[in-house]
Amino acid sequence: MRTPLFLLSFLWIQWTLPFLNGGEPPLDIYLLIGQSNMAGRAAIESEDEAVLERVHLLNDAGEWVPATNPLNRYSSARKRLDMQRLGPGYTFARSMSEHDPDARIGLVVNARGGTRIEQWAPGSELYKDAIRRTREATAQGEIKGILWHQGEGNSRDPDYLEKLTSLIESLRADFDRPELPFVAGQVEGDRPVNLQIAKLPEALPGTAWVSSAGLETYDGTHFDSASQREFGSRYAIEMIRLQE
Repeated sequence: MRTPLFLLSFLWIQWTLPFLNGGEPPLDIYLLIGQSNMAGRAAIESEDEAVLERVHLLNDAGEWVPATNPLNRYSSARKRLDMQRLGPGYTFARSMSEHDPDARIGLVVNARGGTRIEQWAPGSELYKDAIRRTREATAQGEIKGILWHQGEGNSRDPDYLEKLTSLIESLRADFDRPELPFVAGQVEGDRPVNLQIAKLPEALPGTAWVSSAGLETYDGTHFDSASQREFGSRYAIEMIRLQE
């Protein structure tokens, strides 16, 4: 059922009035989901401690707070708080903000370590939480893209690409954004799942993938701090390209 025109007009006025009156513009919102490398397991070093300008993080009360590490601390699905460290979201958001100095960035980070892609399937608790929190966030802006990093739990899954495209299509349908940009990152090394992730743009328009080439881990699975910073920058490059 279509939304009545008068209601659309009312919502538009409510959303834009602060900006027209000299207030702040709506947020460009990004959903960050996946398993431990998205949640962040790298050490937070001194260069990762600054508050990011014009970048906001959705907290567990549905409010926007300054974006500081660890970004996954408000995830409704996270493991222990002391496990949440540096992920790719920090430099991603910084890069997006630098690319468009007029933009205000809003991050919804809802990752959980150790999860398989099946646990993110439509209808699952992880999926429903991601949808719910993002819808809360869009009261103050518009979703502009999704970042996904998962695959260690499905590193030899021959059907991974099919499961991933199904997930993307469901997310786009639930957000009513059929062309919503989606960027997936490869896992460490030469695991078979990386070949499938690299085929994502061929399987589904409006998607991209980020290479893990040259990145290093501290334990064979989790990217170290320097690699997470580089990973975030690579995510931003692909997201910007999809949005152009």
